[in-house]
Amino acid sequence: MSRLLGPIMQNGYVVRDWRAAAEWWSDVMGVGPFFVMEHLQFGQCHFRGKPLQLDMSVAIAYSGEHQIELVQQHCATPSIYTEFLAKAPEGLQHVGVLVDDLEATLTQLGWHPHVVQGGETVVGQRFAYCDLRGVGGPNFAAGFSGHEGAMIELIEASAQARSAFEYMKQTARAWTGERPVRIPKKKD
Repeated sequence: MSRLLGPIMQNGYVVRDWRAAAEWWSDVMGVGPFFVMEHLQFGQCHFRGKPLQLDMSVAIAYSGEHQIELVQQHCATPSIYTEFLAKAPEGLQHVGVLVDDLEATLTQLGWHPHVVQGGETVVGQRFAYCDLRGVGGPNFAAGFSGHEGAMIELIEASAQARSAFEYMKQTARAWTGERPVRIPKKKD
C-alpha cells in the first residue's frame, strides 16, 4: 500500500467505552498518553450517500510512529461504527493513511464508488472511509480484522492535522506514564 498512498499511519479501533480502552492500552501495552476529542463536531458528513448526524468521541495516542485511534459512537445513528459493532466485537475497524489531496486521491485510485462514509470536521479536516473488500480479487481485506474486514480511511493531511499529530507523537516519546488520558479544557 505504501507504493500507492504512503505508509499506514493509523489503526482505528471501534470501542464501546473509549476510557476503558485507553486505560487498557496504557496499562497493558504502555501506549499513551491518549488525547481525547469528546463529541466531535462535523461540518458535514455522509453515510452510504445520505447525510449523517453523528455523536462520537475519539482518543488518539502513538506507539512509535504508529497512531492508535479509539472511536466511540454515543448515538444509535447508522454508521460504519454501528455496523461494525453489530457484526463483531470491539476491535480494528480501519487503517488510516494520510493523503495530500483527498479528492485527487479518490479520483486517481478510482475509489469513489468504495467510499462508505466521509465528510469533514468543523475545522475542515476531510476524510473518507473506503470499503475495498473484493477489489482486485479475493477478500484480502477480511484478514485485517478476522471478520468483516477493515476499511481504509483516507485522511487529508492538512497543516493543522500534521501539527497536531506531530505534537501527540512527540508527547508520546517523552511520556513517563503520568496522565494517560488528556482531555482539553472547554473554552467558555
